[in-house]
Amino acid sequence: MTDAYVALEGDRVIEARARAPGTARGEVVFTTAYTGYEESLTDPSYEEQVLTFSYPLIGNYGVREERFESDRVHPRAAVAREMTDDVAEWLESEGVPAVDHLDTRDIVTEIRDEGAMKCGIAAGPDVTKQDALDELHQCKHMSDHTDIGAQVSVDDVEVHNEDGDGATVALVDCGAKGSIIESLVERDAAVHVFPYDASEDDVAAVDPDLLFISNGPGDPQNFEQAGELVETYVGDVPLAGICLGQQVVANALGGETEKMEFGHRGVNQPVRDLRTNQVVMTTQNHGYTVAEPGDKLDVTQVNVNDDTPEGLENDDLDIITRQYHPEANPGPHDSLGFFDDVLGMAGE
Repeated sequence: MTDAYVALEGDRVIEARARAPGTARGEVVFTTAYTGYEESLTDPSYEEQVLTFSYPLIGNYGVREERFESDRVHPRAAVAREMTDDVAEWLESEGVPAVDHLDTRDIVTEIRDEGAMKCGIAAGPDVTKQDALDELHQCKHMSDHTDIGAQVSVDDVEVHNEDGDGATVALVDCGAKGSIIESLVERDAAVHVFPYDASEDDVAAVDPDLLFISNGPGDPQNFEQAGELVETYVGDVPLAGICLGQQVVANALGGETEKMEFGHRGVNQPVRDLRTNQVVMTTQNHGYTVAEPGDKLDVTQVNVNDDTPEGLENDDLDIITRQYHPEANPGPHDSLGFFDDVLGMAGE
């Protein structure tokens, strides 16, 4: 039974089966992860996107809230070859359209050939192809979501482990995964989570030992306030960043970022350390990258597949950033030592 439609750029429409009803639009991307679908669907970095799973069966170990990375589903819609009832019912309860029974290999191949593209989805018993096309034609480019930070950030300052004996961390929430905060708290840091547009005075009030720029969705050039904080604190307080955070730091310190063709999303992305020549496997979710680090940052790690920068550092200024996710729930955990290095830098 066809009761769902997926419209891609060029007005190509694919028929599918509705698993959760509704209409949606966003940039269609794919993840190669075969586990961690709960983590992916609750990752704020997927805001304003339509998430396609390349692994054919999604939902084979149920849905458990303790695995969530935030308090809601962030992709505008979900696409899979086959989706279990558990996942479909969860997405329906969240008001997120979901479709399956279509050739996801075909969609992934098209994204790899043509790049991430605009998408419209219509699912439910009364929808038509035109409904999906109407959504597609209203879809915006990711860089045009200029205030996307407001959709994923905290509204007010939140404090985790306030009485911790470790470093005082000012974490700028551009769409932070919960496991980043957990990784810092596990190391006894007191983590003050600030809105994405926090001011210098806001951060100064906690006298931080470390300024940490989180991951998040969209174009890093749209996170101007976070960049201004980097400019303010560089050289005075150690700086760290993950994913979008690396891009924000690079932009603030004279580097340049650019949109990737289809990005890195999934697990087991190989990253090589240029100093040790060691390769670690990583989890990633980003559609932008650092094109030019500038003269204040050294590239210390690169992606084995395409040589894009995966790690930036400056020992004199106490800066460490990573393009991948060292916290990496549900795995791999090869790079968890990043948090020890960052907090060690703050302690010094």
